Amino acid sequence: MRGLVTWVRKQRWLLDLPLYAVFVSLGPNIVEQDTWLLKMFPVLFLLPLLVRRRYPRTVAVLILIGVLIVYTNEVWAHDRGRSDLAMAVVLYTLVKAGDRWFIAFAVAVAGLDTLWGFTWGTGTQNPTLTIFGALPLYLAAWALGAFFRAREQLVEEERLRAELAASEEQARSRASVAEERTRIARELHDVLAHSMSVIVLNAEGAKLARHQDPDAVDRTLDTISKTGRSALAELRRLLEVMHAGEPARAPQPTLDQLRSLVAQSGRDITLEVDGDIADLPAGVALQAYRIVQEALTNMLKHAPPDASGRVRVTFTGPEIRVEVTNSGGREPAAAGLPGSGRGLTGMAQRVAMYHGKLETGALPDGGYRVAATLRTDAA
Repeated sequence: MRGLVTWVRKQRWLLDLPLYAVFVSLGPNIVEQDTWLLKMFPVLFLLPLLVRRRYPRTVAVLILIGVLIVYTNEVWAHDRGRSDLAMAVVLYTLVKAGDRWFIAFAVAVAGLDTLWGFTWGTGTQNPTLTIFGALPLYLAAWALGAFFRAREQLVEEERLRAELAASEEQARSRASVAEERTRIARELHDVLAHSMSVIVLNAEGAKLARHQDPDAVDRTLDTISKTGRSALAELRRLLEVMHAGEPARAPQPTLDQLRSLVAQSGRDITLEVDGDIADLPAGVALQAYRIVQEALTNMLKHAPPDASGRVRVTFTGPEIRVEVTNSGGREPAAAGLPGSGRGLTGMAQRVAMYHGKLETGALPDGGYRVAATLRTDAA
């Protein structure tokens, strides 16, 4: 049944069949003595109205020709009923379709009615009324056509506005997904860079110490094992989050894990925390953690093995300050650990997210300093 209704809606000409039947039946009765052509003329004359929506201009021309024949050949004793209604319907169709031909059609209609009035209407009691009597009908047809056209335009504008809103929502969604994927990629970079640096440097240290201090080798291998397991767990979590598409709900590392992060490095690093970091917003805590992680990774890559370090986290009021420094050391820096070039850029982006400030640079003793300030009240 639903399919039948849809088909009928598409076949709009079927809706005109009742109107067509009424138009054919209007006017003077056809008498028995009339010819078969005269009897069929109403049917043929009004037949184009059934396709007026698809071919409005063609139907307008055919109706005008039919009306001219009616007015000049005494058809139906010069009846105007069908003619006026047919021309009004065509005028309505042209106006509703927004076709500029309706102006020319209206002029032609006025000419035909004037012709009829001066030719056959002079014998009536009021010739002027005979000429302009159908004017209200034409005005009503024009007004209805303009009304329905305006309504269709309004519906179309609302549809386009809804599509635009949906498109904007999709664009925002795609941008959000892209931003989240970028964040996850940065998280993966941080995890891999830090963990692999710890593993590689500890493995090299264990190789050098295996003949001098076997116990140190065991401790180093234990650090490598813990670091590898921790990295695998975090990588698995990030990949599951990316696959599930709900990164915001995933648990994030916080500053509470800084002690473990420092211990993993295997270096002489002091951790100092001032303030109650438990009150930090989760987003700020995550960014501060990642900044410390990246700074320690750079230290492991570039600082000498005997270099010492200090991590200081200060949380006062609306700001949290993170400072990571390392000394220059006496031994030559380790080789074979190239940087990706994204570390400092990533830290700058994290700081910018929270309207903060980033300071980096070498120290007089050959060491390096990273200081970042983030605002916890930043939108």
